[in-house]
Amino acid sequence: MPTNSLSDARCKAAKPTDKPFKLFDGGGLFLWVSPKGAKIWRTAYRIVGKQQTISFGPYPDVTLAEARAKRDELKAKLREGEDPSGKTEDAKPKLFKDVVSAYWEGREDVTPSYRSNALRGIEMHLYPTLKEEPINNITLDDLLNALRIMDAKGLHVYVRKVRMWVSQVFEWAVENRYVEENLAAKIKSEKAFGKTRVKNFAAVDLKEVPNLMSRLTLEDQNLQSILACKLLALTWVRTTELRLMEWSEVNVEERIWRIPEGKMKRRKDHLVPLSKQALEILEKMKARSRGSKYVFAAEHRLDRPMSENAILYLLHRIGYKGKMTGHGWRSVGSTWANENGYNRDAIERQLAHSPEDKTRAVYNRAEYLPLRTKILQDWADWLDMTIQDNCKDLSGTITIQ
Repeated sequence: MPTNSLSDARCKAAKPTDKPFKLFDGGGLFLWVSPKGAKIWRTAYRIVGKQQTISFGPYPDVTLAEARAKRDELKAKLREGEDPSGKTEDAKPKLFKDVVSAYWEGREDVTPSYRSNALRGIEMHLYPTLKEEPINNITLDDLLNALRIMDAKGLHVYVRKVRMWVSQVFEWAVENRYVEENLAAKIKSEKAFGKTRVKNFAAVDLKEVPNLMSRLTLEDQNLQSILACKLLALTWVRTTELRLMEWSEVNVEERIWRIPEGKMKRRKDHLVPLSKQALEILEKMKARSRGSKYVFAAEHRLDRPMSENAILYLLHRIGYKGKMTGHGWRSVGSTWANENGYNRDAIERQLAHSPEDKTRAVYNRAEYLPLRTKILQDWADWLDMTIQDNCKDLSGTITIQ
């Protein structure tokens, strides 16, 4: 095989597949690409008749030129009768913090927010005891004890996420020959950690919506929290997605709000049709935007979105503590649409619950937008009607047309 057959452009362009594969440069050197996108320099050689493989580190941290130089150094040692195993720079013990950083900074297949959450979880809960430890010195008990500190604090759900995130780090470390095995994979969460009773986001019954909407009308209609709560009801988005809503994402002419993939749980943009009632709220917010990029900016910091608890505090104040949350509008809207016979797939797509079947997901994006537009407009009109009917009942008057 010819030597130096790879190019930097080819290394950069290599994309992960369902199975790991190798790009050969010659002289035993190859770039190993994992299904998750990790790219590792390795060189195969023989000593005393036995096949050996040594890792030179991840690409692009170790460049193509550097990998070739390491290969040539290895070949020189072999010619002198020296076993290069364990004597390269890459074989030195790697600190836990360095391996964590190298792995997650290389995960370009996930959203920035997911990467940030994973790093923060590991840093907050595992770094206090494991940060400066060589990763190959960490024992199963060390890792389990660090995770059990979280579990003892009642973080029964979150500890499972941190275990999953650190397991991915150890899996990558195994492939890099930093450790012999994935210790985190040995920890069975269902046996090692406690369990928290699952609590759904509080949501009122559909029959209670008229009273809730009427109660909201008694508040100052210029309050940002009121407008935000109403827009949440009209769009069925998550509270965080509404808080981070930016003017650049709104197309008034097309009556569409495009939420970028980085703000979604799933790695794809989400289109939210805007009813005429939603557009009216946005018009009010535009008039008071004060130049912030956020539709709902913090009252005293235009560079930040509104408080994550603003809508929840509003609902508490008007008597719905423990009965309703901002997220609850998703459940209420979904219930109304299903009870009124709208297409179930369209409803799920509006909630950003994309099907796992890729062909079906493409169909949803292509065909369901007009139907989702109708669903949200009909829903907005129904909310208006409930307010009018409820006010008539409360006033005791009867209007004959």
